[in-house]
Amino acid sequence: MARRTTKTPPPPDDFEERILDIDVVDEMQGSFLEYAYSVIYSRALPDARDGMKPVHRRIVYQMNEMGLRPDRGYVKCARVVGEVMGKLHPHGDASIYDALVRMAQPFSMRLPLVDGHGNFGSLGNDDPPAAMRYTECRMADATSLMTESIDENTVDFTPNYDGQEQEPVALPAAYPNLLVNGASGIAVGMATNMPPHNLGEVIAAARHLIKHPGADLETLMRFVPGPDLPTGGRIVGLAGIKDAYESGRGTFKIRATVAIENVTARRKGLVVTELPFTVGPEKVIAKIKDLVGSKKLQGIADVKDLTDRAHGLRLVIEIKNGFVPEAVLEQLYKLTPMEESFGINNVALVDGQPLTLGLKELLEVYLDHRFEVVRRRSEFRRTKKQDRLHLVEGLLVALLDIDEVIRLIRSSENSAQAKERLMEHFSLSEVQTQYILDTPLRRLTKFDRIELESERDRLKAEIAELTAILESDTELRKMVSGELAAVAKKFGTDRRTVLLESAGAPASAVPLEVADDPCRVLLSSTGLLARTANGEVSFDADAKRVKHDVIVSSVPATQRGEVGAVLSSGRLLRLQVIDLPQLPDTASAPNLSGGAPISEFLSLEDDESLICLMTLDESSPGLALGTAQGVVKRVVPDYPSNKDELEVITLKDGDKIVGACELRTGEEDLVFITDDAQLLRYQAAQVRPQGRPAGGMAGIKLTEGAKVIAFTAVDPAADAVVFTIAGSRGTLDDSVQTTAKATPFDLYPRKGRATGGVRAQRFLKGEDCLSFAWAGPVPAKAAQRNGTPAELPELDPRRDGSGISLGKPVSAVSGLV
Repeated sequence: MARRTTKTPPPPDDFEERILDIDVVDEMQGSFLEYAYSVIYSRALPDARDGMKPVHRRIVYQMNEMGLRPDRGYVKCARVVGEVMGKLHPHGDASIYDALVRMAQPFSMRLPLVDGHGNFGSLGNDDPPAAMRYTECRMADATSLMTESIDENTVDFTPNYDGQEQEPVALPAAYPNLLVNGASGIAVGMATNMPPHNLGEVIAAARHLIKHPGADLETLMRFVPGPDLPTGGRIVGLAGIKDAYESGRGTFKIRATVAIENVTARRKGLVVTELPFTVGPEKVIAKIKDLVGSKKLQGIADVKDLTDRAHGLRLVIEIKNGFVPEAVLEQLYKLTPMEESFGINNVALVDGQPLTLGLKELLEVYLDHRFEVVRRRSEFRRTKKQDRLHLVEGLLVALLDIDEVIRLIRSSENSAQAKERLMEHFSLSEVQTQYILDTPLRRLTKFDRIELESERDRLKAEIAELTAILESDTELRKMVSGELAAVAKKFGTDRRTVLLESAGAPASAVPLEVADDPCRVLLSSTGLLARTANGEVSFDADAKRVKHDVIVSSVPATQRGEVGAVLSSGRLLRLQVIDLPQLPDTASAPNLSGGAPISEFLSLEDDESLICLMTLDESSPGLALGTAQGVVKRVVPDYPSNKDELEVITLKDGDKIVGACELRTGEEDLVFITDDAQLLRYQAAQVRPQGRPAGGMAGIKLTEGAKVIAFTAVDPAADAVVFTIAGSRGTLDDSVQTTAKATPFDLYPRKGRATGGVRAQRFLKGEDCLSFAWAGPVPAKAAQRNGTPAELPELDPRRDGSGISLGKPVSAVSGLV
C-alpha cells in the first residue's frame, strides 16, 4: 500500500513571522505561580466559610440540584460523579468519587455529608470501596443544612469552567463544617490538616462568641477542649492542642482504647475497641506480625480481628503467659500505629487567600459568613414579601369598588386602555394593575377578600420582623445563635474521644516479664490445675470448707519453671508453670476454684488420667510409682530438658499406674492397698532405683482376681491415717458406697516387699471389695466427685474392723495443703 503524505500548506503572502524572546526563568516563574495558585484556590485547600474544597462543594451542590434529598431514594454514585464532572468539576472521575466516598464514611467524618448504600471502604482503607457503578448515595440528613436557602440569594455564584453553568462560591453552611469534619490537603508550598470536632461543642463556642465577641481563647476552650475524632480513641497531652487553637499549628498524640481481659482460660489479652484516627486494624496486625517476626516485640501469642457490624471494632491481642500485659501494651504504643501523632495545620482560604487560623479566627470567619448569609436571606425574603404585599394591597383596592373596576374594563377598547384607565382612576402601579387584570373572577368573592386582608396583615408583620433583623445587629446575632442551637439539638452527639492531660504513670517501669519467683503448682481432686502467687500455701483447719479445696498433688516450682505430669499410661509430660492460672491469695482455706481443667494444658488419651505432679529435680531420690498389677518402681531422676515427653515405666499389657509420688528423703514407706482390703507397707529403700525404660519389680503379692487400687509414700515420722471404703463388685460407684473406716497408720506393721500385707478392713454382709482407699498425713480432707466437701469418719483403733455408714459419698481424700 502506498503511504499517504500530507504537505503543510505554505503561509499566506501577507504572513509576517514574529518571534518573541522570553526569559525562561520569567516564564517558569509565571507559569509555576499560576499553577500553584490554581492548586491552592481550586483544589487542595478548603474555604474557611463552609469548610469545603471545590470538589466537595460541587458534589453537595449538584446532589441538591438533582433532588437527592434524605427522604428520596438512592441513586448510583456513577450518576452523581458524571453530573459533577460534566457540569462543574473539570477533572477526572477518580478524584470526584474519592471525595464522595470520604464524605460517606462515618469513620472519616464526624458528621457524614453523604448517605451511602453499599461498600464504601473500611477503617484505614484496609478494604477499599466498591466501584462507583455498584455503590449508591443520597444526601445525608445534615447535608441539607449546608445548602439550605441557597436559592434565596444567600451566596454568590460564579460561572463554571466552560461558562455554561453557575456554581456557588461558598455554601450557606448552617453549622461550622470545617471544625466539625476537619480537612486535609496538600497544595503547592503549603498543606492543611485539621481534625474533626464535636458539633455540640463547636456550636456552643460559636454561640458564646456571638454573645461575647471579645471572648478569649481560654474561655472558648471551655466549650471546645479538644478534637472529637470519629473513631474515638484517647488524646494524650493537651499542650499541643492549645498551641494549635492559639496559633493554628500544634501536635497531639492519639492512643487506641484498650482493655485488659481474660481472653481464654489460660491467657490474658489486650482488647482494642478504638484505634487512632485513619488507622485500620489490618495495619496494626501487619505491624505487630513484622515486629514479632523480627523479635523486636515480645510477649505476643496471637492477634485476632473479631470486628463485625454488630459489635464494631474488636482487635484481640493475646499475651503470652509470663509477660505483664501493661508492659506489652506500652511496647505496642511505642512500636505500632496504636499510638499516632496528629499534626494540626489550620490552613484555609479567607477571601481567596490561604491563612493559618486559630480556633477563634476560624469561628469568627464562619460567623461573619453566617451573618452575611442570614442578612442576604432576610433581605431576599423581605423583598419577596414586599412585592407580594404590593400586589395584595392593589387587589384589595380593586375589591372595594369592584363594580367600578368592571365598568372601566368593559367600557375600554382594549386591554392596554383598560390598564391605563385603572391605573389613573385608582392610582395603582402597573404591576398591581396587571395583577388585577390577570385575577380570575372567582377570586373576587367576599371570602377571598377576608383572606387577602389576613394575608396583608401577616405580610406586614413578617416584613417588620425581617426589617428588625436587617436594621439591628443584635437581632441578627440572636437569629444566627438560635438557628445554631436548633442544629446542635437535632444533630449533636456525645463526645467519643477521651482527653487526657498525660498518659499517667509510665508503664516502662513495669518489667516486661513476670519474675521467676517461687510458687507452688496444685492439682485438685476434680482435675483443676493452678499455681500460687508464692511458694507457701497456708491452711486453717478451722476455716469453712469450700468446693475444690481437696489438693491431691502439690509441688514447689518457680513462676517461669517447669513441672512434670505423670499419667496413668506411664508417660511423663512437661508442664509450663507460667501457663497455669494464678490463684488469689487466701489466708484460710486455699482452693482451686480459679483453676483450669487439665485438658487446657495437656493432651490426654481417652483412657489416660493425671496421677500426680513432680518437680523434675534430678537431685531428688526419684519418683516412686505402683501399678494395678502390683508392680513397684523407683525411677532414676533423669529428665532430659530437650524432651517434652518421657516414659517412666514400661507397662505390661492391661496394666496402668494407680499411684505415684516424688520421694523427698528416700526414707519414706511405700504403701499398697488392694481391692480385697490388703495393705502392704515397706521401706522405699527395699526398691532399687531403675532407669526410665525399665518395667519395675514385684511390689505386692496379689490374690487371684485382686488388683491394687491405691499406692503412695508416707513419712513414717509423721501422723498419718488409712482411709478405706467398702462396697460390692457389682456396684462400684461412690454414690452407693456402704461403709468407711479411718485407721491410724501406725497400726499397720511393715512387711517385706512382694508379700501379701495385712487386712485393712473387715467386710460386712453385702460387701466384697474396697471401692476406695487412701493413706496419707493428717489432717485430711475429703470431697465428693464434683468437689463438694465431705466428712471423714472418726478414727477407728481396730486395724481390721468394719466401717460405718457415710453421710455423703467420698471420691477423693488428701492431706496436702
